[in-house]
Amino acid sequence: MMIGSDKGFQKPTAWLATLFALLLMFAPPTQAQSMGPEEVVRNNIDTFMGELESRKDYYADNVDELKELVDENLENVADFRYIGASVMGSYFRNASPEQRRDFVAVFRQTLIDTYTRGLVTFDYDEIRVTDTQRAQRYDDQASVDMEIVANDGNVYPVSYSLRLSDGEWRVVNVIVNGINLGLTFRNQFDQAMRDNNRDYDAVIDNWSPAVGVDELEEGGDDA
Repeated sequence: MMIGSDKGFQKPTAWLATLFALLLMFAPPTQAQSMGPEEVVRNNIDTFMGELESRKDYYADNVDELKELVDENLENVADFRYIGASVMGSYFRNASPEQRRDFVAVFRQTLIDTYTRGLVTFDYDEIRVTDTQRAQRYDDQASVDMEIVANDGNVYPVSYSLRLSDGEWRVVNVIVNGINLGLTFRNQFDQAMRDNNRDYDAVIDNWSPAVGVDELEEGGDDA
């Protein structure tokens, strides 16, 4: 079963983990240049959830407007050029500049189309940044750990990977319940290239995010 299917809405805990893993990418831009990575995460989550909760019923009936809001804010939060190159992996080198650009655009849009509706269809008890954070190993790289507490009491650990780019912290990967979404998407791209005889255009044209619901609920150790 894949997240993009209708049946996915019957698994609220998996939706919770997956959607909040992507929430930082959807958060409003902040003054990231003057803040550290943990503060960026805290402020973005608080601001976004405040906006979403105050207009949840409205956005439920106007999903296209929510998509526009998400799309407008992505540019200042996520480093999609970096993410796209990472997902393409070793295939990035041989892709044309046009194919690289097209994949980044398709990757970004499919995330918006696939996950936005779910933002107004589930409930949660708490979102919290953990008190103990890992020390930064590099000045331009950081991780921020969070926990999502579902209504059924399950706790989903979420870790954001951020990269300092042009003086601003931007998200480049998310790990949910031990499942590395960046690695999962990279493996998906690799398999699609194999299935399509390395036809870049075919893979890009048919791209859709696919993360197994059961896999997310069971967790993993891809961190």
